[in-house]
Amino acid sequence: MSTRWQAERSADDSRAYIERFNGLEASGADMHGEARFVDVVLARGSRVLDAGCGTGRVGAELARRGHRVTAVDLDPVLLDEARRHPELSVHLADLATLDLPGDPFDAVVAAGNVMVFLEPGSERRVLAAIAAYLRPGGVFVAGFTTRSAYRPEQFESDLIAAGMTLEQRFATWDLRPWHDDAEWFVAVACRAADGARA
Repeated sequence: MSTRWQAERSADDSRAYIERFNGLEASGADMHGEARFVDVVLARGSRVLDAGCGTGRVGAELARRGHRVTAVDLDPVLLDEARRHPELSVHLADLATLDLPGDPFDAVVAAGNVMVFLEPGSERRVLAAIAAYLRPGGVFVAGFTTRSAYRPEQFESDLIAAGMTLEQRFATWDLRPWHDDAEWFVAVACRAADGARA
């Protein structure tokens, strides 16, 4: 079965996505709210996995801020754009079957609705894979719309099953407090420090 992104988006849609964000950047829009948020919770020079990296926008900004970033996505059009950032180590990969070499990451970030574009029913499996790539005590940051089939409460349940603990939740990337009517859900979670299930 394909991910929601694959089922709902064509190569032309991906190219339009790139153009949309290029246009936003050219207009002077703030493009780095997610990266600022993630940067605040990381130690300098952290090893970061940008899971579902898209064009590499978030990962490239984290690299500019001094972090070592590995970027993965399964959309080849978006990955071609991400490869324009030489500071990123870019890989074509499905998060549900992720197989990367090297040490565990200090942090994993899944910005831009990554969670809601996964294969339906695979979310818990993906979160378990993410937890496996985090060092004990490592941080997972995710943000997604609340107006999708995958709900924040299911995400929280899946986090626990994957061995992570939800530490903070916000309504926006600029730290607005969470409320039940929020249109966006931004979560900071942590893998158990001893590697045990949360």
